[in-house]
Amino acid sequence: MTEVNKPPNDPSRLGGWTRFVTARPRLSLLVALVITALAVVAGSGVADRLGSGGWEDPDAQSTYATKALEREFPGSQPNLLLLLDSGRASVDDSAVAAEARRLTADLAAERGVTGVGSYWQADAATAPSLRAKDGHEALIAARITGDETTMSDTLDRIAPHFRGTHGPVEVKVGGIVAVRHDMQTIIKEDLTRAELIALPVTLVLLVMVFGSAVAALLPLGIGIVAILGTNAVLRGLTELTDVSVFAINLTTALGLGLAVDYALFIVRRFREELSGGAEPLEAVGTTLRTAGRTVLFSALTVAVSLAAMLVFPQYFLRSFAYAGIAVVLLAAAAALFLLPAALILLGHRVDALDLRRLFRRRRQEPAAGETGRAAWARLATLVMRRAPFFALATTAVLVLLGLPFLGVKFGTADDRQLPSSSESHVVQQHIRDGFPGSPGGGLEVLAEGKATPAQYSAYKDRVAALPEVVRVDGPLVKGDSAYFTVTPKGEAVGDDAQRLVGDLRATDAPFDTKVTGTAAVLVDSKHAIGERLPWAAGFIAVVTLFLVFLLTGSVLIPIQAVVLNALSLSAMFGAVVWVFQDGHLSGLLGFTSPGSIETTLPVLMFCVAFGLSMDYGVFLLSRIKEEYDRTGDHNEAVRHGLQRTGGLITAAAVILAVVMVAIGTSRVTNTKMLGLGIALAVLMDAMIVRSLLVPAVMRLTGKATWWAPGPLRRFHERFGLSEGEGQRRGGATGHDEPADPDGDRSPHESGGIRALR
Repeated sequence: MTEVNKPPNDPSRLGGWTRFVTARPRLSLLVALVITALAVVAGSGVADRLGSGGWEDPDAQSTYATKALEREFPGSQPNLLLLLDSGRASVDDSAVAAEARRLTADLAAERGVTGVGSYWQADAATAPSLRAKDGHEALIAARITGDETTMSDTLDRIAPHFRGTHGPVEVKVGGIVAVRHDMQTIIKEDLTRAELIALPVTLVLLVMVFGSAVAALLPLGIGIVAILGTNAVLRGLTELTDVSVFAINLTTALGLGLAVDYALFIVRRFREELSGGAEPLEAVGTTLRTAGRTVLFSALTVAVSLAAMLVFPQYFLRSFAYAGIAVVLLAAAAALFLLPAALILLGHRVDALDLRRLFRRRRQEPAAGETGRAAWARLATLVMRRAPFFALATTAVLVLLGLPFLGVKFGTADDRQLPSSSESHVVQQHIRDGFPGSPGGGLEVLAEGKATPAQYSAYKDRVAALPEVVRVDGPLVKGDSAYFTVTPKGEAVGDDAQRLVGDLRATDAPFDTKVTGTAAVLVDSKHAIGERLPWAAGFIAVVTLFLVFLLTGSVLIPIQAVVLNALSLSAMFGAVVWVFQDGHLSGLLGFTSPGSIETTLPVLMFCVAFGLSMDYGVFLLSRIKEEYDRTGDHNEAVRHGLQRTGGLITAAAVILAVVMVAIGTSRVTNTKMLGLGIALAVLMDAMIVRSLLVPAVMRLTGKATWWAPGPLRRFHERFGLSEGEGQRRGGATGHDEPADPDGDRSPHESGGIRALR
């Protein structure tokens, strides 16, 4: 029997990959079920092992000084603060002072607590900074030792004993340890709530997109497998390195969102093959050769964007790379392994409970897909007829929306990330508003090397003479080491404090000095990001250019993809500054604006949003490329590509945006910013860039869009990722190509990378 005469369901007609994933579908699903169950066990309790910090550069001067001070002078850097409120009485009242001294002694006796001090024990120089200006509040300061997990456990053990009413005083627990503990607790609670919001809403939207309840459940299953698998990966990574608790939010969002994207394209293509008369096995084979390969290529582009965060030293950013790469690859693997097996078993039953078909039969209306495609065809025709107008107008709108980012101010993540009712936030706000000198917000100068009292005194005088300095305390000497505490003007991380960091590091001293403190950590973090940002951007750009060239064989399209993707993110960055830095809509969205953007957030949001933009870009470009290879008509290819994929890309973007908005309901400001910002970026990319700007620009560049020099053209002919299924006409090469040598493709089918129709 020849290839042409073989029946549609003959396995020998199928490519090796299709035969592999569909040979034993029940066994494949059983193995997947067992692996998923093991992932549930392996990933259990992962959130309890994740850290809530990670914004500092581990190799920075401030990090070294912090560890040295913690080791040599435990009391120099208190991370636990007890705020004692004496009500109407003065903190100097005898009964208040007696109770405060008792609490101080009890705290000093606790295991894992060192460096305990208080207003009632301080010397005359430091006491004023520990007493509120109104005289009704004062502080007990201490340091909890150990790693983040140990500190959290210690706080859980001791906080209930000290929190609450003790005789004449009311005690609240604050400090860095309490802030991080509250942040970790709230993130876990918010994530559960986000999942409870996102899953049912996503299911409803999928039913609306597919019409079939059975088909709608498949993407959710893929997403759950990807999320559970990534949790297991993160749990394993916690044994090797620090991982941020914020990463689990990205795991949920991308796991669910990308699984929906990939399954949406694969299931839709499978259903269309069935409706065209193909048998289930043949339909799966065609789907994997076309939409499946596009999904694989798309997953690689997203993973590349997320991998760029590995360039940075902060484990906050690296954690998102770990989680993002894992969840993207697992979502793609589940869509390409498990989904075909499920589709083989379901066959035509994938359309079971097709509510839209029943509705159309009763109303005698045309299919929603036909109506939608006609609308996208009209839009494409309009955009290409008025290409200069749409190109200029959309570019101007995106640039205008991004202008607020020019006024961005970078800061650190502090208690203002938490809801205003959080106890640790209340304590820090009281300190900011009512205490002089911002206790805990000063700079520490570590002095290493032998020095005389006269040398220490001369250095102290030079520091005190700096214009940004309010007060200098110290030195406290221990052996050949000493430290000074420097109180800057203004906010703890304000411009004056950041300038003072540089001035302190430039001040001459007869010993080695290293500066730490909140402002110093911020300065070092900004330096680390600025130093590595060109490498990360270059990595994303070069790899994206290469991958898109492999996809299209064009020199111009990869450049367009990078530039237009970056432009599509401008609205997100402008909105982030306008809302979260400047405080607009803070009441409506329920957050406290710190007046700055945490330094690592723009990098994170760029990498995630750029990857998702490439995800949608691949689906559109692949369909345009297929049509151009088939017809050689550039304008028709652009119009046809938008007509065929516009509705699917928009539906996928809306569903992903819903998931991100659910994450954005978090009470932690950074998570809210991440969720809402990326939701906006996804919608802007799908509805503005893919629908208007890309077709307009491609219309203006015309057939030159597909040009490539001879050597690159030959390289693409040999190594390109084209999914051509037969003879091609035109295209990037301008020559016909033979049918697929592997025998996967029918010689009667059209070539090019085929996305969903």
